[in-house]
Amino acid sequence: MISKKTKYGLKALTYIARNDKQMVPIALIAESENIPHKFLESILLLLRKSGFLGSKKGKGGGYYLLKEASDIYMTDVMRILEGPIAPVACVSLNYYEKCDDCEDETTCSLNKLMIQVRDANLHVFRNTTLEDLK
Repeated sequence: MISKKTKYGLKALTYIARNDKQMVPIALIAESENIPHKFLESILLLLRKSGFLGSKKGKGGGYYLLKEASDIYMTDVMRILEGPIAPVACVSLNYYEKCDDCEDETTCSLNKLMIQVRDANLHVFRNTTLEDLK
């Protein structure tokens, strides 16, 4: 299950992408996508700092995409908003950690299953761009 932060972030990015390079005010996104305004502010700030969005303050300001929607892959967005894509740390490609309760990953009853889950998720996220969500 993804967090509300990720869900709202994806909804906001999609909304901005649909507005074809126009400045989109945060209040409009919050109202249109039913996202709490303050929570959305923190999400959009994170996406701006991560290089997905640009912003302009003041009258006529708002948020806009810095890249084409077709160049924004869900793997990148998910890792910024959600963190590891893997369901458990011992199968993570970027955030690997050995499990405290497992002596040997090669004999772990869950390891192979979690690798399959990770790979299935990665396949979807690697092959989906923001353009696909518009």
